[in-house]
Amino acid sequence: MTNSYLTAFNKLVDLHQDVAGLNPALKALYPIAIVKDEQFLIFDYDQDQGGYRYRKNAPLPMPIPQGIRAAFQLESYGGRIACVVTPEVFDTLGGYVTILHEFVHCYQYETCEQDLKLTLDVARQAQERGDVMWEIEHPFPYTARDFIQPYRDFLQAVLQGNRDEILNNRMLLKDYLGCHDYEYMVWQEWKEGFARWVENRVKRELSLPENKGGLQPPYSRVSFYAGGEAYINYLAETNPMLVMDLRSLFQSLYAL
Repeated sequence: MTNSYLTAFNKLVDLHQDVAGLNPALKALYPIAIVKDEQFLIFDYDQDQGGYRYRKNAPLPMPIPQGIRAAFQLESYGGRIACVVTPEVFDTLGGYVTILHEFVHCYQYETCEQDLKLTLDVARQAQERGDVMWEIEHPFPYTARDFIQPYRDFLQAVLQGNRDEILNNRMLLKDYLGCHDYEYMVWQEWKEGFARWVENRVKRELSLPENKGGLQPPYSRVSFYAGGEAYINYLAETNPMLVMDLRSLFQSLYAL
């Protein structure tokens, strides 16, 4: 059964070689855990042999839904950060790009994510509560008019490159949202917005349709993926080195 995936992994390695130079977040290949028959099939890249190799099977630590595309630590593989998917991800070229998106999250985790997270009060308090789902379930006021209008105006200003309006609406958002909600917004813009920024660079390279979901109301967590990517595009035009330094990028997203 594990040999049936080797062709797909060879294709992934070839694709990676073609796009790895687009950003440092794409430099490395990370472990991949395929969810199959209620267990992980864990594969890892073998530098000496230049390809992925089957490493082990492991029981699932929790129920995992069909269609998962995620990056998290595998307790059964020494706590390594890994891309977690179900087998149909290999059915399309877009699925391979999704794996690279999750590799960006692995890169964030291995470089600076944990340190940056602990600078946020919203993250520290979640940790104290034992709330491991705060990045998904934080009760953000997505439907509040005082959020919707300045975030819509911010997105428009970013797409137009209007610096004054960008700063004006970021200040309005920070004043309305307060500490925790503003931290949460910026965190999602950094974490998911950057991963989408890289994903869409890869898609442009491969002549695939870009992922623009979330730009239009009604707003949700995914809107910060789109808004983060758009803001990162704007900032990178001013300072291209920001997308090479994730700590500085986070500070630029957070600052006014």
